[in-house]
Amino acid sequence: MSASTATDVPTRGKRRLGVPAITVMIIAASAPLTVIAGGATTAYSVTGSIAVPIGYIVLAIVLAIFAIGYAAMSRFITNAGAFYSYAARGLGRATGVGVSLVALVAYNCMQIGIYGMFGFQVSLFLGEKFGWDIPWWVPILVCIAVIAVLGVNRIDLSAKVLGVIVLLEFAAVILFDVFAFANPAEGFTAAPISPAELFTPGIGAVLVFGIAAFMGFESAAIYGEEAKDPKRTVARATFAAVIIIGVFYALSSWALALAIGPDKITSGGITLDEAGPPLFFNFVAERLGVIFVDIMSLLFITSLFAALTSFHNAVARYFFALGRERVLPHGLAAVRPRQDAPWAGSLTQTVLAAIVVIGFAIAGAGSELGILFPVVTLFSWLTNTGALGLVLLMAIVSLAVVGYFRRDPRDVGVGSRLVAPIVAFLALTTVLVLIIANFNVLLDQAQVDAVTFILPAIIVIPGILGVLWGLWLKSARPEIYENIGHGADDASQTLTELGDEEPADVRR
Repeated sequence: MSASTATDVPTRGKRRLGVPAITVMIIAASAPLTVIAGGATTAYSVTGSIAVPIGYIVLAIVLAIFAIGYAAMSRFITNAGAFYSYAARGLGRATGVGVSLVALVAYNCMQIGIYGMFGFQVSLFLGEKFGWDIPWWVPILVCIAVIAVLGVNRIDLSAKVLGVIVLLEFAAVILFDVFAFANPAEGFTAAPISPAELFTPGIGAVLVFGIAAFMGFESAAIYGEEAKDPKRTVARATFAAVIIIGVFYALSSWALALAIGPDKITSGGITLDEAGPPLFFNFVAERLGVIFVDIMSLLFITSLFAALTSFHNAVARYFFALGRERVLPHGLAAVRPRQDAPWAGSLTQTVLAAIVVIGFAIAGAGSELGILFPVVTLFSWLTNTGALGLVLLMAIVSLAVVGYFRRDPRDVGVGSRLVAPIVAFLALTTVLVLIIANFNVLLDQAQVDAVTFILPAIIVIPGILGVLWGLWLKSARPEIYENIGHGADDASQTLTELGDEEPADVRR
C-alpha cells in the first residue's frame, strides 16, 4: 500500500489513549508545579499586581471559548498535524503549510526552552545537596537521551510516566495550598480573585505572563489518531484540561498571594533575592521544613521533565504528519514497528534540541551570568517566543473554524461554529497584541534591543515562507498540494495503521 493511496480511516485496534491519558499529556505540558513555583511567582514579582489568580480565570474562560469551536472541528478532522490540518481545511492549503511551520517552530521553542530551566534546577540542586559542580548543559543532554528513548516507544508508556509525575505535582501544590490558606502572611483576603482587580494597572502584563501557563492545552488533537474514540476523546480531554488547569492555577496562585502577602506584592516589597521561585520555596521552608523544600525541588525538576516529554511528543507528531503528506521529506513519516511511535520525527526533534543546547552552551561559556545563563537566555527567550507562536496559532485556528463550517455547517450549532470562534479570535488577538507590546518585559529587558524583535521574527518568518512553499507546491506538485491537511482521513494512513503496515519507502 502506497502512502499516497486513499484509504478509509483504519480500525482502532491499536488506539490506546482515552480521555484520562490525553488529559494527563495536556496537563503535563502545562507543568502545574512549574507554573505555581516559577510562573506565578515571577508574575507577582514583575507586575506587582495581585490580579494573577483572576487573570488565570479570565484566560481559562477565553481558552474554553476557543475550545468550543476547536472541539467541534475535531469531530470531523483527525490528524496528528492538528493546527496545520485545521488551518488547511478552513483557510486554504497554503495557509495550512504556513501554520504548520509556525507550529513546528513554536512547539520546538517551548520544548527546547524548558531545557534551560531544567538544566539550571538540576545543576543547582546537585550543587547545594552534594557539592557537585556540574555544568548546566550536562543534565540537559542526559535528559534529552532519556526523552529520546520514551519518544520512540509506545505513547501510552509516556502517558503512564507522566501520570505519576502529574499526580505527585498536584499533591505537592495542594499541600502548599493548605498551609498557605491556613497561614496567610497578612490575614485572609479574597481580593486576588475579585473581578475588580481586572481594572487595575498592570492587568495586561498579568495576562501576558498567565497565558504561557496554559500552553499545551490545545495539544489533544495531536493525539487524535491514537485516541480510542477521536470524535469524543479530543473534545472531552480538551475541556477537562482547561477546567482543571484554570481552577487549579487560580486557587494555587491565590494561596501563593496569601503566603507572600498582598500588601507586600502591591507595594513592591518583594526583594530581588526573593523574586521568582524563592517566594514559593521560602514559604515551604518556613512552614513545612527543609525536607519538603528538597522534595518539592525534586518534583519541580520532574514537572519540567513531564513538560519536556509532552512537547517532544507533540513535535514528533507534527513532523510525522507533514512527512506523511510530503510537505516535508517523506522519511519523517517513518513509524517504529510494533511501537506505533513516529521515530523519525522523534529523532529529528531530539537532534534539534541537542544542537540548540550545545550552541547555547558554547555561547554561554565564561558568561558573567554564570549558572543563570540558561534561565535568562535559553529558557526566557525560547519559551516566551513559543508562547507567542501558540497564541498566534490559536487565533488563526479560530478563523479556520469559521471557514471550515461556512461551506458546510454539518449540523453544528451557530454558537459552536461561529459565535465562539469569533469571540475567541478577538480575545486571543488582544492577548497577542499584549504579548508583543510587553515582550521586553517578558524577557526581563531593561530596554528594547535587537533580541526583542528577532525572537518574534523567528515565529513570523517561517509562517510566511510556509505560505510561499504551499503556493509553490500548488503549481509544481499539485498531487501533494491536494493532499495537504487531509493525510489521516482521505489520502494516507494514520499513525496507528502505519505501525502495522508501513510502505517500504517509509518504514525503517
